[in-house]
Amino acid sequence: MIQKLFPLDKNYILRQAQSELEEELIDRMIFELKRSYTLLYNPLRLMDHTFAKILDTYDVPRERIRLIYRQLCGIYRFRHGDNQLEMLFDGRTHLDKFKEDWSAAMLRYVQDLGMHEQYVKTMLRMTLLFDTENRAEWAENHCKAFINQFFELKVIKRHGELKLKVG
Repeated sequence: MIQKLFPLDKNYILRQAQSELEEELIDRMIFELKRSYTLLYNPLRLMDHTFAKILDTYDVPRERIRLIYRQLCGIYRFRHGDNQLEMLFDGRTHLDKFKEDWSAAMLRYVQDLGMHEQYVKTMLRMTLLFDTENRAEWAENHCKAFINQFFELKVIKRHGELKLKVG
């Protein structure tokens, strides 16, 4: 299950929705990363060694992407995690509604982040262009810092707990 990132992180239905969609949305993150690379660095889609490797790589270190996915989950819960349930009159369950809302928000997040070179480069270094563990770890740390800066959040670690705070 996704770890609690801030004291009022108590929207358990949203956390369940995010957890159930994790594998599907990680695949979507990889697709959007390839798309972002193409738009930023190769809009003419000229085939070179790097572009071919990015397009042809399907076996990526998913644990690295999973960390970024869970960070984005926590940011979404922090911003939209009101655990007061609304009345639904369309026959959907709250879990279905949260899944739909989270999927749409996640897609927006990765598309917005994908417009920034720093995000695209660090994600590529830790996934599709993975070469060494040290470089991947360095890229992961820079990617997490960029995401926190992008969403204007600070992560504070006190007494073994991670806390999000609006910067």
